[in-house]
Amino acid sequence: QSAAAFGYLMSSMWLGEHDSVSPEVFHSALGERYPAFRTQTQQDAQEFLMCVLNELHEAFKSRKRARVTNAKASRGSVSETSIVTQLFEGQLSYEITCLKCQTTTERPESFTVLSLPIPSKSACSLQDCLKCFFQQDTLTWNNQIHCSWCRTKQDAVVKGIITKAPQVIIFHLKRFEWQDKHKGKLLTDICYPLSSLDLSPYTSPPFRRDAEYSLCAVVNHSGFLDDGHYTAFCKHSVTTNWYSFDDEDITEIPDSLVQSDQAYLLFY
Repeated sequence: QSAAAFGYLMSSMWLGEHDSVSPEVFHSALGERYPAFRTQTQQDAQEFLMCVLNELHEAFKSRKRARVTNAKASRGSVSETSIVTQLFEGQLSYEITCLKCQTTTERPESFTVLSLPIPSKSACSLQDCLKCFFQQDTLTWNNQIHCSWCRTKQDAVVKGIITKAPQVIIFHLKRFEWQDKHKGKLLTDICYPLSSLDLSPYTSPPFRRDAEYSLCAVVNHSGFLDDGHYTAFCKHSVTTNWYSFDDEDITEIPDSLVQSDQAYLLFY
């Protein structure tokens, strides 16, 4: 039902018969599956996006035999794939090294959205956020790992790398964080490129030649935690012109306005 409503919404948008199209049918169908979105209260755009992608994946998924990527993988393993996984799913690999015996293990993890920390309260770049996300981290105290070689909990270092880059990579900028027992919003101005985003420093060698991305959409959030407004910038896939979507107001904008200090989700 949600997938059919989404298809109807896409058709209505691309046919261009109206200046604007209301997504109320799709919103209502999604609300049947996710009650949090039935109300008129503000919800998080990243959480909404994950629900939409999950619904579309469930509607279009098919089962196929997975390609064996290592000796330990089962030759008969089956994975579920869909247009959503083909476009948006990537894979990280976390290298975890025990600081006592230096044994290293790898932990693969699929992702559709990368949630990036913001390392500054004033201004920074998207590359600063990426460096912060992919920097080596030390696991101590309650975060110790159980080392299979030492057979006890040990301190360790962990570092992530992209082993499979998706066709479309989505970055969620973590603007909402706990501040003095209250959740607040970081108003950091984050500079991000419109083209030639280089992910090669965070990608395993076989994929580095395909690690350049161009921006195709931005979701903006203005206001604060409980009193805000979402807008979007989208690049037309044919004309390459940029458009601003603010409820029913849709206007063409110059490239210079795509850089927004209210950016919340970035699609490359």
